[in-house]
Amino acid sequence: MRRSKIEVYLHFVWATYERRPLLTPEIEQAVYGCILTEAARLRCEVLALGGTEDHVHLAIQFSNTVCLGDLMKQVKGVSSHLVKAEFGEETFFRWQEGYGVFSFSRPHREKVIAYVQNQKHHHERGNLWPEWEETDEEADELPSPVRRTVAF
Repeated sequence: MRRSKIEVYLHFVWATYERRPLLTPEIEQAVYGCILTEAARLRCEVLALGGTEDHVHLAIQFSNTVCLGDLMKQVKGVSSHLVKAEFGEETFFRWQEGYGVFSFSRPHREKVIAYVQNQKHHHERGNLWPEWEETDEEADELPSPVRRTVAF
């Protein structure tokens, strides 16, 4: 039996509500486990997962079984519900509405994976890829078409 071949690599970044430091070590562990499970359920291969107390990065090999928006809706939704269920309703936890998503190619996989896995280190040292830290943009202020490059 034949099936479609797809090799699309994506890097997602999204933040906690108002960039508050809500991802404590305990919550981070639960949220990351939930993200890994949900991405696998949606047939996306997780290449790397990392972040800091106020945002998350996810590098995946995308699947043809889900669209970008649905993947983020599911990942953010189930992880937010998990925090409330495991840590109680009194624990404030919420994601901001938007997210950033960037594509990358096979030759850049290892660099992207290292960047995502070492987020805490990169933030401590200020060694960031600025565009890949952005989770939203002001559409009215951007020239059309917008072109951005990231140095690998």
